[in-house]
Amino acid sequence: MTELVLIRVTGADKPGLTASISAILAQYGVTILDIGQAEIHDTLSLGILAAIPDSAESAPVLKDVLFKAHALGLSIRFTPVTAESYEHWVAGQGKSRHIITLLARTIEADAIASVTAIVAEHGLNIDQISRLSGRVPLDQAESCHDNTRACVEFSVRGEADQSELRARFLDIANELGVDVAFQADDVYRRTRRLVAFDMDSTLIETEVIDELARAAGVGDQVAAITERAMQGELDFKQSFAERMALLKGLDTRVLDGIAERLPITEGAERLIYNLRALGYKTAILSGGFNYFGRYLQQRLGIDYVFANELEIEDGLVTGRVIEPVVDGQRKADLLRELAKKEGIRLEQTIAVGDGANDLPMLSIAGLGIAFRAKPLVRKNARNSISTLGLDGILYLLGYRDRDIAEPGATEQV
Repeated sequence: MTELVLIRVTGADKPGLTASISAILAQYGVTILDIGQAEIHDTLSLGILAAIPDSAESAPVLKDVLFKAHALGLSIRFTPVTAESYEHWVAGQGKSRHIITLLARTIEADAIASVTAIVAEHGLNIDQISRLSGRVPLDQAESCHDNTRACVEFSVRGEADQSELRARFLDIANELGVDVAFQADDVYRRTRRLVAFDMDSTLIETEVIDELARAAGVGDQVAAITERAMQGELDFKQSFAERMALLKGLDTRVLDGIAERLPITEGAERLIYNLRALGYKTAILSGGFNYFGRYLQQRLGIDYVFANELEIEDGLVTGRVIEPVVDGQRKADLLRELAKKEGIRLEQTIAVGDGANDLPMLSIAGLGIAFRAKPLVRKNARNSISTLGLDGILYLLGYRDRDIAEPGATEQV
C-alpha cells in the first residue's frame, strides 16, 4: 500500500538542498503530492508531501533522506499522513480563496496579530504569507519613516461574510494606522488592464477648483462648498454650479501657473510609470477640469482624460457650467465605456478616488480603492489606502518591490 509522509526540512539555506533531497526520492519512484518552500533571513523551510509506492519500503527511503539532511546540516521531521486526512485536504481546494494585503510604513506585530485573529475568528485558513515589500535597513525598521513602504500578503481559503470581514479590517486599520485590503483571488485579479483615477486629491494633493478660487479671491467660500460636496453632504452638480458661479471673471492667465504648481501625489509617478510598462491603460475621470487633466496627461503619460470644460470668453472664466458635467454617475458610465472600448470586462478594471462622487465608479470596478479618502468613502468602498502613496496599489495587484522599476531607470520592467 502506498504510504503518505510529510517531510519537513529546516536549516541554513544554500544552493542544491532541494535538489539533493528530491534526487533521493526520485531513486525510489516517489510521487510528490505537494511541495512548498520558503526562505527567511537565509533560513530554509521546505515541505514535501511524498507518496512512497508499494514497490519501495518507507524505511530505506526515509533513512537515506535523513542521512542526506544531516550531511547537509539540516533538521528533518517525518509525519505519517492518513488517506482520510489527505482526501480531506484535497476536498478543500474547491473553497473560495481571497487575498488579504496589509500595508503600512512599517509592519508591527500587533497588526499581524490583529489581522490573523480576525481570519481565525471567521474560520479562514491561511495557506501562505508573503512579504511583498523590499528588505529594510535596521535603522528604518526600528522607526516609522515617511518614505518607507511595508506590505505583507496573506492567501486565505474558506467561506466567510465578506462585508463583516471588511468592516472588521477597517476597524483595526483605523485603530492601528494601517491599511488592510481584502479581495477575491480569482482570474480577474491577475488580469486587470485599466486603471481609472480621480484627479483632485487623488493624482494631485489639492482641489484645483479651490486653487482657482484663491486666485479669484473667493477661496474660503469655494473651499467650504468643496468640502461639503466631497463629504457627500451636497449634490455634486449643484455644488459644482455654485462654485463655478463664484469664479466668474477669473483671468485665465493664471491657469498655467496653477498647472505648473500642482503637487503630484506621493507614488503617482512610480505607479503610472510601472502600469504603462506592464501594459495597463490609464484614465483620469474627474469632476475637475480638462485643462489641468491634459497637463497631467502629458506629464504622467495618461491614456485617457475625461473632465469638465472651463468656459472662457475674452480671456475670462464665464462662471457657467458646460454640460455634461462629470459627476459620480458620469464617472461610472465612462468607466463602462472605456472597458468596452478596450475590450475588457468591468472585473478587469480598477478605480481610485477619494470623494463621495467617486463611489459609483468604485462600486462597479473589479477593484475599487478609496485613496486617502473621507470617512464616508472609506466605509463604503471595498478597499482603501491611507497610509502609503498611490504606488501602494501595486501591492494590491500582487507585485513585489523587486518587480518594480523606478521612473527614469534604464532597466526594463
